[in-house]
Amino acid sequence: MQALIVIDLQNDFCPGGALAVAGGNTIVQGINALMNDFEAVVLTQDWHPAGHSSFASSHEGKAPMDLIDMPYGPQVLWPDHCIQGSMGAKFHTELHQDRADLIIRKGYNPAIDSYSAFFENDHETPTGLEGYLRTRGITGVTMVGLALDFCVHYSAVDAAKLGFNVTVHRDLCRAIDMGGSLTAATDELQGAGVRLV
Repeated sequence: MQALIVIDLQNDFCPGGALAVAGGNTIVQGINALMNDFEAVVLTQDWHPAGHSSFASSHEGKAPMDLIDMPYGPQVLWPDHCIQGSMGAKFHTELHQDRADLIIRKGYNPAIDSYSAFFENDHETPTGLEGYLRTRGITGVTMVGLALDFCVHYSAVDAAKLGFNVTVHRDLCRAIDMGGSLTAATDELQGAGVRLV
């Protein structure tokens, strides 16, 4: 069985949002159309409490996109985004949410960020997605969504490390591309054995 994993297609990551990815809204219809090709569809949702430790506003004298050291490693500081229950945290209104078998919420632990759909940023604490996929008998995953060089990238690499066959549809992703992050992410995806189409 194959699953489509739609990463963080939320208002705050689309134009007009707090952490907008250029063109983030332009991939919605293509993703909706792709859903029909898969036995399972999973949506991930960034779901931060107010005052999350990854927000620049939580660190005096720091600005969005600054890099700090956290107990689990380097952490980019972000604008406040995808706060639980906010309009920014909601899925894009045109996304076919009813087609989803499962919604995985991540980033709700105030002390640690979570880019990957599989693990928090300590690379140890699981989200539960792996267990769900295994109990469904799913061996391959295709990933789409936002942003290619952060949450899609980390999710795809983790899926490959866990032994899933992983494909990323580049045309149904958009990237932040901060300081060469897109090139670095693409190189790591290819090195992990992820198929880019």
